[in-house]
Amino acid sequence: MSITTAVDAFDIRLTDTPTPDADREAALAAPKFGTAFSDHMARVSWTASDGWHDRRVEKYGPLQLDPATAVLHYAQEIFEGLKAYRHADGSVWTFRPEANAERFQRSAHRLALPPLSTEDFVGSIEALVRTDVDWIPGGEETSLYLRPFMYASEAFLGVRPSLEVEYLVIASPVGPYFAGGVKPVSIWVAQDYHRAGAGGTGAAKCGGNYAASLLPQQEAYEKGCEQVCFLDATTNTALDELGGMNVFVVRADGTVETPELTGSILEGVTRSSILQLLADRGHAVVEKRILLDELLAGLADGSVSEVFACGTAAVITPIGRLAGEGFDVTIGGGVAGEVTTAIRDQLTDIQYGRAADRYGWLHRLV
Repeated sequence: MSITTAVDAFDIRLTDTPTPDADREAALAAPKFGTAFSDHMARVSWTASDGWHDRRVEKYGPLQLDPATAVLHYAQEIFEGLKAYRHADGSVWTFRPEANAERFQRSAHRLALPPLSTEDFVGSIEALVRTDVDWIPGGEETSLYLRPFMYASEAFLGVRPSLEVEYLVIASPVGPYFAGGVKPVSIWVAQDYHRAGAGGTGAAKCGGNYAASLLPQQEAYEKGCEQVCFLDATTNTALDELGGMNVFVVRADGTVETPELTGSILEGVTRSSILQLLADRGHAVVEKRILLDELLAGLADGSVSEVFACGTAAVITPIGRLAGEGFDVTIGGGVAGEVTTAIRDQLTDIQYGRAADRYGWLHRLV
């Protein structure tokens, strides 16, 4: 779709120490998620007196923070995640950036941060990707992961919204999120911990939500599982979401269910795209409370055939095992199901330009 951007407002300040070509090519040949970063970062500053200003792309490097910087004490920060995809003809595209921009604005509102316009959000991505276009890998299931984030940068100790804020975008060449590629993952259902509660920040993409997931994620590893799934904080009976992904349940009759948005669940861009694709494929799609007991019963009697998770980083990941206190269930024989595979293929074919984008979801960057 056509998006008006502020890319021309960004001053390009090239690094004086570019990564040697051989080192960059080595990073692109075997990209690991979020471990290597491109030469530059996009940046915009904000103050209560001047608003957003000083739009630039500058050398990637450490941030200088005063020990009293507000974000270090009160966690006033938000972030996003999206990708740049290299198509077969060499062009570079991203996927639904306006949806990420709008969610970023909602997150900013919830964390009492200044909203960044869609024009600046997409413009910053365009400016960075065009500057570091050589960092975009072209291999199978590879992309340039983009991490926009905003944090309270004022140096003060006091519980109030910061009067100074920094917005940045950094980029990392990546391969599959899970090292083993696309294969069913095992999920531990946390019944003693919750990711977010009613009226909290669950619908905002902020670091505190993820920090809250780390201890139960660690316990999931100890139980032999790769990810953790949270239940709702009110009744402790209904599926909420994974530590960083939304969850879907496929029934044997073709109906697909996903937890309804309650204000405690992140409104995923991949989630909403999957809902559209499923409906257009003829599936009955239901957003509802999914009780853990009902899911386990459905897996036992065969009325539930597949379960999968989704998010920008991992795209769509089949779930092959669901375990928790008192249960341990294999799903679909531990292999990816037909619906999961078909939807994943359809979505990634659009993202990588292998199929026509009839939804207008792609935005060209280069």
